Amino acid sequence: MTYWGLNAVFLAIAAAAGIAAFVTLRRRGATLGRRRALACIVGAGILLVMTAVFDNVMIGIGLVGYDAAKISGVFIGIAPLEDFSYSVAALVLLPSLWVLLGAGRGRR
Repeated sequence: MTYWGLNAVFLAIAAAAGIAAFVTLRRRGATLGRRRALACIVGAGILLVMTAVFDNVMIGIGLVGYDAAKISGVFIGIAPLEDFSYSVAALVLLPSLWVLLGAGRGRR
């Protein structure tokens, strides 16, 4: 199994939670708003940049290694693109769980 095959499982779970959260918010009549959308974009950018920096450091010092036959061959620095799927999954899954578990309901 390739790393993308493994990542597909996590990304599918995150996508399902994201869709469920979106539907839940729509039923509540909630909207994202410009300020929240901007905060989401900035937060996502920061997380992805930090992932790039720290993944490259960890791979560079030999803490983590990858089987060359199981990666796509696309890199950001020395980190394979597959490494970023966990950050993308977290960006979708964590706020989705927040919505689905009812946190912040009724507060404005």
